[in-house]
Amino acid sequence: HLRQKFLNSQAALTGVNFAIAETGGVVTVTNEGNANMGVHLSPIQIHSMGIEKVIPKAEHLGVFTRLLARNATGQQISVFTSHFHRPKPKGEMHIIIVDNGRSQQLGRTDFRNSLKCIRCGACLNTCPVYRLSGGHSYNATVPGPIGSVLGSLKKPDTYADLPFACTLCGSCRNICPVKIDLDHQLYAQRQKSLQTDTMKHKRVILKTAAKLMQHPKIFTFTGKVMRFVLPKLPKSILYHRKNIWARYRQMPEIPKHSFKELYQKEKDVQKR
Repeated sequence: HLRQKFLNSQAALTGVNFAIAETGGVVTVTNEGNANMGVHLSPIQIHSMGIEKVIPKAEHLGVFTRLLARNATGQQISVFTSHFHRPKPKGEMHIIIVDNGRSQQLGRTDFRNSLKCIRCGACLNTCPVYRLSGGHSYNATVPGPIGSVLGSLKKPDTYADLPFACTLCGSCRNICPVKIDLDHQLYAQRQKSLQTDTMKHKRVILKTAAKLMQHPKIFTFTGKVMRFVLPKLPKSILYHRKNIWARYRQMPEIPKHSFKELYQKEKDVQKR
């Protein structure tokens, strides 16, 4: 039934992968061709783009389309690279240029590099956190490392915890085709987030953990108590609404022994 909707539509709205300042045209890069079909069938075509999508000249386009296809899907080039420079005969063409906080981002020297993103998704594919948790766990329009940067800067009260969903391994920075220093930006955003009232509870938790880890005997004892107590707690306590981690997933099985105990046991076996 979707094809019939395409045939009957009076306007088509597409995104924009790149816009060329030299010609005034816009380019969409797809593999399924829905953008093409919508634009060619509808009398009105509308292209919505962020201000960071503009590149200077048409001769630069080949570099970016190759980068996008290679890092997004491993292709040499995508199936459809569609150029729109003017409306079709008896049609209309409109381009919507969106700022939505991008100018503010440009003024932040520590974070302006994030505007270089071409939305290839390479940082998502390599991120160990994203691969295990999936996109829905971020609860944001753009997930993964780049989404954690953009979301926490655009709406710090809503996404203040996203920069902490990162191991700071640097794999995203290594794979990024436009060399965005995502791990550095996530670390910097952590420092900013910790100064806000939104992250007050996290400051308390981190300070408590730091004090605990300064005293190995107390840390070991606390671990033993928690491993004994947690399996016996009712689900109403374990899955309390304040336990954000368990709101959408099951708690992991509590191990009977700590890593320290297992390591010591292995050492004792080797000594024999």
